[in-house]
Amino acid sequence: MGNMSGVGRGAAVVLVGLMTFGISGAPAGYAAPDPTDPTEPPAQSADARPPAGATVFSLTDMGTVAPLTFYGDQGTAELTFPVPRGLVPLTLNATIELPVNVRSGALSVMQQERTIARVPLPTTDQAPIVIPLAGAAIADNSVTVTLRTYLVPVEGNCVDPTNPVRLTNAAVSFGGDEQPPATVAEFLPPILRKLTIAVPPNPERAESDAAVRLAAAVTARYGQQPTRVVVVPSSPAPPPAGPFERQIVIAQGDDTGVALQPQPGELPNLRISGPENEVTNQTRLLTSDLNRLALSSKAVAGPLRTAPQLPGDVTTLRQLGQPVVSAVALAPQVSLGLDQTRMGRPAKNVRVHLIGSYTPLPAGVSARLLAIVGGETIDTWQVDERGLIDRWLDVPDRLLQRYTTVGISMNVAGNTGRCGEFQPLTLTIDGDSVVESSAAEPPTPAGLQSLPQALMPRTLIGIGPETFADTVRATSIAVALQRLSALPIDTAVTGIDEALAGKLPAVIVSADGWDRSDIPLPIRADQGRLTVNGISPDGKPDTLTLDPELRFGALQAFYDGRRSLLVATSNGAPAQLDALLGWVSADPRRFSKLDGIALVGAPGQQPVVIGPQPGVSGSAAGLGGRAVWWVAGAVTVAAVIGAVASLLIRNRRRSGGTDDG
Repeated sequence: MGNMSGVGRGAAVVLVGLMTFGISGAPAGYAAPDPTDPTEPPAQSADARPPAGATVFSLTDMGTVAPLTFYGDQGTAELTFPVPRGLVPLTLNATIELPVNVRSGALSVMQQERTIARVPLPTTDQAPIVIPLAGAAIADNSVTVTLRTYLVPVEGNCVDPTNPVRLTNAAVSFGGDEQPPATVAEFLPPILRKLTIAVPPNPERAESDAAVRLAAAVTARYGQQPTRVVVVPSSPAPPPAGPFERQIVIAQGDDTGVALQPQPGELPNLRISGPENEVTNQTRLLTSDLNRLALSSKAVAGPLRTAPQLPGDVTTLRQLGQPVVSAVALAPQVSLGLDQTRMGRPAKNVRVHLIGSYTPLPAGVSARLLAIVGGETIDTWQVDERGLIDRWLDVPDRLLQRYTTVGISMNVAGNTGRCGEFQPLTLTIDGDSVVESSAAEPPTPAGLQSLPQALMPRTLIGIGPETFADTVRATSIAVALQRLSALPIDTAVTGIDEALAGKLPAVIVSADGWDRSDIPLPIRADQGRLTVNGISPDGKPDTLTLDPELRFGALQAFYDGRRSLLVATSNGAPAQLDALLGWVSADPRRFSKLDGIALVGAPGQQPVVIGPQPGVSGSAAGLGGRAVWWVAGAVTVAAVIGAVASLLIRNRRRSGGTDDG
């Protein structure tokens, strides 16, 4: 699917730079801007608003959710954000939060060696701020600027090095009008709010496959942007696309290629067409590197293949997306992310060879380095005068998650003096630090936390005879899974029987119910009798007879002894499955929080996650998983009705569940 990294994916990027902590008073070389100096960039009033008529995108809209933070007397952050064609950035609007004991300060915006703007900081703890960006150079449909803060503490006080300046609720205002695409290469904009995929009311298998592949690939392209993807019937014609929206029509036929379709008075849509054996290949063109060369209104792709580049059993932090990890503080700490989706498979036996350095300590000061995972210290060792780190860490399998954070911190003891007398320390872990792992079968962790890595690099998606409805469901699932993955997931739509007969991991969409006795699900319902496998310590199923019968939809993740499966089903209530998928899609963060073997949605209730009790082995009843209950929202007792509620509440109390909105 081509290279989908960087700003080309339309994602805003924030990189926190090195922080310098000076002594009390004004930072060295700093003078407050003189508003009468014509060489100084003009200051912007803190209570100003975005210019009238401007287009505004939050940093979240552009792919990042983290606030901008600036530590110490002088702090630095680098901000990169996409710029749609026809627009120019005007201002960065945010709420600024200042640490205590700050008398005054300023914020500058730099681009390379050029100062774009310099604004005074407000004197209140929290206030709106507007930072000019006019004149920032645009390169490759993006802007990169460096923001620097300069703080002057109250006389006789210090700036707290652990309490940063924060820019929250940040958004960029743009001037101009979106320029409609004139070529295939320009069709997907740097910022995409919504993609509508139109397929025939009764799509052929190739059309369903193309729609699901396209939805996953576009989601991968836009990274953390909350791009909404919907599938609609092509007849009747869908309503026109709004600003920063796009429509793609997929149609099997003799005319092979990818072509812009002009729409009078509207943005053009894109038509992807070809015979059965070509329509999928033409779909790949849109998100491949070759698309950049499609500088015409129509393009026909030759054979394109997806060949995921997976790191294997031995990789490095750099290959896992962390070229270098560094912190500067009085007691520095860094976080190493072990992302199983970047490994391209479920992992176990994870070892990290830490290579790095730290500032040697002065006489009278000692320190220890700690490695922490999930709040548990897995290793600790004394620092020495060499200032070098060369140590292997073993991460216990029981602590592994989809994303596992290894925290490395330096605990300092001794006389550190008063403000500014003890200089901050640098702690650095090199990106060439080796990470070793082996493939985990069954996956570690199990259940919903095993996704999507247990379905990578390629997964089959089995759909039933209701091809349009199941295509919509399959697309929703593929998008939710892709949002969790740093690497593209290669999908292939097949029939249900074909997917179950294959050797590859699979997503099965069986909306009306489950009739495969050879593949027992974690939760099954038959004429009011509910069977729940894998939650009791003895490994035996729990059964309940419900009167009246409960209708529910469910997403169930398990290992069937050969490969991992995700089954989307119901007990004769497809609408309830649709409601559950809608709940998952409504907030991209929801799926990432799920930890259990099944997500169940009943009418009128918040979905619940079901997981095994403490003491249940990962292979009980052919299921895996950690002992977790999670209940969405504040609803606990009313999570399900009648006798089902009794079962859920009983097991939740045993394992100590948490509420989460």
